[in-house]
Amino acid sequence: MENNYCVIMAGGVGSRFWPLSRTHKPKQFLDILGTGRSLLQMTFDRFIQVCPVENIYIVTSQIYKETIHEQLPELKEEQVLLEPARRNTAPCIAYANYKILKKNPKANIVTAPSDHLILREDEFIKVIQEGLSFVSDKDAMLTLGIKPSRPETGYGYIQVNGNKHEPENKNINKVKTFTEKPNKELAKVFYESGEFFWNAGIFIWSLKSIMKAFEAHLPEIDSLFKEGIDYYNTDKENDFIAETYSDCKNISIDYGVMEKADNVYVYCSNFGWADLGTWGSLHENISKDEQENSIIGDKVFAYDLKNCIVNMPEDKLVVLQGLENYIVVDSDGILLVCRKEDEQEIKQYVNDVKLKLGDKYM
Repeated sequence: MENNYCVIMAGGVGSRFWPLSRTHKPKQFLDILGTGRSLLQMTFDRFIQVCPVENIYIVTSQIYKETIHEQLPELKEEQVLLEPARRNTAPCIAYANYKILKKNPKANIVTAPSDHLILREDEFIKVIQEGLSFVSDKDAMLTLGIKPSRPETGYGYIQVNGNKHEPENKNINKVKTFTEKPNKELAKVFYESGEFFWNAGIFIWSLKSIMKAFEAHLPEIDSLFKEGIDYYNTDKENDFIAETYSDCKNISIDYGVMEKADNVYVYCSNFGWADLGTWGSLHENISKDEQENSIIGDKVFAYDLKNCIVNMPEDKLVVLQGLENYIVVDSDGILLVCRKEDEQEIKQYVNDVKLKLGDKYM
């Protein structure tokens, strides 16, 4: 267990959960499930079951430093990696790799987002533990694939090579292809084929394997972070990282490494996963009334509402009538009313508001 590490990526702004999720407090820091713990805290709670607290690292934006330490006071300063700019997932993973290298070159690492829902935690922990065991003695990078329950257009997909599963674990298959978010027709083909799994964006690898992959597929990013080998965990680290991020390109680990490498495997699993990236995905995973409505707010009066998600402040009196398949959210003086089927457009609405009115409502 001492060689098990976890890197939690918590730097996103969660614009598709606008207006509840805002730049100053994005969704990973919110208790959107009503459990008393934020999504980040729930992610942390899961991973302390597979690795020691001192082996957990959070990668986030500099502006969330205080929030992280408020929500996870167990962490030391050196465990919170502060990015001076958003550069997608590859640079943040490279940063974490070199931090961990200074501490334990024999590390096996699980890298995960901070804002996912896991309903079957026991099964999830079992998959993570088996995954860490799988990568510990071979040059392999593992991603978690989720059996799809519908032709979803909001997720990436992984196609498995069904003839190439591992003898020691038949749930682990060689990856054939990665596909980004498909259109409705293609998503239906993927769903019906049985060969495609949702890409959960959760990765497991040995430090040795992922650093070798960076050297092969993203050498320019690897060399940037390698230059600071003497600065990590010292008082020179922050200045070095500020300079490095100014020179670092924006690229995802999926596109930069996983889609290019030939030693990528997928653990096909089903542990009640949801990427809580949209209001619709939240609606699917929280309690609903007999009309399939999920209503948060003590003063909401609903008449003839069907299949809606409503999120209102406690002091807001709201009367809603005759809506079906709608998202209705009020937060800090912003009201969003949007058809559920069009929720992928929320990101565009946020961009339009920013263009016209600036950052005040972001």
